[in-house]
Amino acid sequence: MQKNTKKIIIEDYERVQAYEKIFGLTMPKVTADGDVEGLPAPYPKIVSGVERSGYRIWELSQQAKRTGIPIQNPILGRNTAEETLRESAEMYKMAENLSIKLFHFVHSEATRHIDPLDGADLIEQSRGKGGITPRGEREFVAMGGGAVHPMRINATGDTPHLSIINALIAGFDGTDIGPVIHVHFGGRGIHDYRTKVINGFKAMQICAENNIFAQIESHKHLNNIGGTDGTALAMCLLSEGLSVLAGLPKELSALQMNVGGINLLADLAVMRAFKEIMWSGSLIVVPETFQSPPPDLIAESAHFARMAVSAKLGGADFYRPKAAESVGIPTGASMAKAIWGTQNVFTNMAPITINDPYIEQRKDEILSEATAVLATVLGKKAELTPDDIKPSFWKSYEVEELVDKIVQAGKKGVLDCPRAGGWDLKRGVRTHRGKDGIRRYVPGFGPVDVPKNKVSFTTEEVKIEQTQPVTKKTKVVLGTVGADAHVVGINTIKDAIEQAGFEVIFLRGMNLPETVAEIAVESKADIIGVNNLLGMGAILFPRIRARLVQLGKEGDIRVIAGGRAAEKEEEHSAMEAKIAAEGSEFLGVEAFFGPGTPPEKVVEWLQKNIEEEKQ
Repeated sequence: MQKNTKKIIIEDYERVQAYEKIFGLTMPKVTADGDVEGLPAPYPKIVSGVERSGYRIWELSQQAKRTGIPIQNPILGRNTAEETLRESAEMYKMAENLSIKLFHFVHSEATRHIDPLDGADLIEQSRGKGGITPRGEREFVAMGGGAVHPMRINATGDTPHLSIINALIAGFDGTDIGPVIHVHFGGRGIHDYRTKVINGFKAMQICAENNIFAQIESHKHLNNIGGTDGTALAMCLLSEGLSVLAGLPKELSALQMNVGGINLLADLAVMRAFKEIMWSGSLIVVPETFQSPPPDLIAESAHFARMAVSAKLGGADFYRPKAAESVGIPTGASMAKAIWGTQNVFTNMAPITINDPYIEQRKDEILSEATAVLATVLGKKAELTPDDIKPSFWKSYEVEELVDKIVQAGKKGVLDCPRAGGWDLKRGVRTHRGKDGIRRYVPGFGPVDVPKNKVSFTTEEVKIEQTQPVTKKTKVVLGTVGADAHVVGINTIKDAIEQAGFEVIFLRGMNLPETVAEIAVESKADIIGVNNLLGMGAILFPRIRARLVQLGKEGDIRVIAGGRAAEKEEEHSAMEAKIAAEGSEFLGVEAFFGPGTPPEKVVEWLQKNIEEEKQ
């Protein structure tokens, strides 16, 4: 019993111990005779008076299929169990009033995005807030979390298998393993991309042995940073291949995808493409969010309502309601409103089917690209069809063989997107979002080795920005710090600074503050620009300056920052007011550029405060 789970604990025992040390939790122990003790039995089992299992969530999925109304999957988690329960109570009360069950996605602390290769030290250095802590997960269940509404915890990142072991001990029915395959989460210098994929496979093995419902991959994440529907679907299919080899039943496997709400027919096409070829038993649909939310939150609510229409008409099993918030983690009250609005859309829509020929045309376009990318990854000379992609197809591969093919393709540029985060991986694709709301490749910039006649290219005229030659004397180091994988903002700033003629050393996402300082000194940079969207700047930013002081370079290299001034909506305004009144020195930086700041403002600051001083 639990053979693979025990094997994984023994193999990664140093990391398991580090998890226990940092978070003050009791984790399974390896005994002197090589066995594992303290590992709970697989689900189903009683935890805090409730029988829990991933099949509780599967039953909700089946209910959605019978009724045609998606089950809502709201995301809400705070740092402590008490706060999470208080905020969640608002959602639960609304669900009770509506006579519905939720599939609660408990947002967790972002620590799990960092691979603790050096054990406890690196976890402690890199941990960030943004959700419930590992200790809070256990306390939340003990306080009643999941008693009525089954829950999943996000275990995304570099060591999802560790998070899932904790979730099993805590009593969560489900987890979010993905993104597993997406290369933009790999190759950051903290670990190699292969480790990322292998750890994802280990997480799937644990879920399989313990009957944990798992979202195994996400089309959403690639979509958010400029990827295409076809390539994202290919990545999801590769994750399904790993799931089959891990022994995860389809009833406990789910895929997640985006709908944009700006082209209903295109949304229905991508949902039909997924449903035609996917093996997983459930489809979780998530609305595409504004990168820069409008100041009018009523307009944002309307934007989310459009996507609820797409999810209902497309036959989603689960749907993520989005609360209209200008910044930060949503409150329970705002999420409750989103739940009410979403359910109102679901129950008051006519149960119709739209059969516009455009839907089938776009669906076939997505499937053609996805199967072509998949065939290239796997080295298949013959074309693949949706009918080929069955469990028997994946079982023809050994685990190591499939992992190697995925990693090689990721590094070569087959699996790619314009804003991928791994600086040591090949980057060559460019995409364009057309007037129809669909993102396609720009001619001449498609994925490596994929037949061009199988890839969706834009027919619109696209101006390719040429790399601006360096004309300024100022050298800038840019990157996010802490356990923050959000790179859209820092990418936008990087593009603006480069186009203005500044030299940029780009570190992308998830760096230790000390590492950023050391690279700046080594490269003889003039200024460091860092970002954190988890509200951890007050803790992380001063560490950059402290390291510069240690290196004797405090006066030579300056520091500016951006992102969220606080992690929660209700704290953000007060922090912005403090910055306006006192300046940003208390954050350890000379200037702070909050959400919604035009990139030109950063360029202007650099020109005035750094470049002109060098003249």
